[in-house]
Amino acid sequence: MNDMLNGIPEFVEAVEAGGFSAAAARMNLSRSAIGKTIAKLERRLNVRLFHRTTRMQSLTDEGQAFYERCRRALDEIQSGEAMLESGKREVTGRLRISMPVLFGRRCAAPLLLELARMHPRLELDLSFSDRVVDLFDEGFDLAIRNNALRDEAGLAARKIALHRMTLCAAPDYLAARGAPQTIADLDGHDLIVYGRSGETKKWTFLQDDGTAVDYFPETRLRLDDLEVMADAAVSGMGIAWLPCWLVRDHVYAGRLAQALKNVSSRAVNVYAVWPQVPQLSLKMRVVIDLLAARLPEIMG
Repeated sequence: MNDMLNGIPEFVEAVEAGGFSAAAARMNLSRSAIGKTIAKLERRLNVRLFHRTTRMQSLTDEGQAFYERCRRALDEIQSGEAMLESGKREVTGRLRISMPVLFGRRCAAPLLLELARMHPRLELDLSFSDRVVDLFDEGFDLAIRNNALRDEAGLAARKIALHRMTLCAAPDYLAARGAPQTIADLDGHDLIVYGRSGETKKWTFLQDDGTAVDYFPETRLRLDDLEVMADAAVSGMGIAWLPCWLVRDHVYAGRLAQALKNVSSRAVNVYAVWPQVPQLSLKMRVVIDLLAARLPEIMG
């Protein structure tokens, strides 16, 4: 039992840093130490966690599944430590946090407001914007980003949730037009797409072997508001590619149904991003740990 966590922090760091060398730099260890620790973990589990080449490491299917569970376990441990520490020391001070508008309003803000009620001396300055803010120039302590991270010097990041997408449409629309069976079948349907600044967002799906396939929808309905897209889908205007957390209530109520049941959409990581510091303050740790522990429940 005492050995169960041996190698887990190094394994998770290697996944999130993108390789053994980057993990070694973050943990102030040698690359060989990281490699040996993970190899020992693989022997203990009797499974290969990484595909290794001379240039890179990538997760096996078993490694991906194990990583997701390890990340949740470490999140729970960190949340427990933060809870105990917050009970000993009052969480105080001000935090400026940036987040996407709709995602922030529906998912993150309710959690942060709950936290503010628990800690009366914690000051939260929440900013809702769909643009990628500059944390240094604009004075933000923390940002929530639900897309691929840019390579920005001086920033630290932690994966806190998965942003899952689904294709959906009104049941009456699918009954009248027929549900698509393949990605190619989407060409014959009315599509509702997200577009901004003249650019249409592509839809990304996963094949059975795990490789990603991009689909570039053509349509006469291009909107830059996800809630309006959901409303259009509910009214029978066509098929939309929307976040699961946004359409869950519509699906439960029977207003929307999954439109392409045998094809999965690729999930996107959600990150907490902050200016790198030697040690996180208590208020930052409490906020990040709360988001990591609770957002997955909300986002599904």
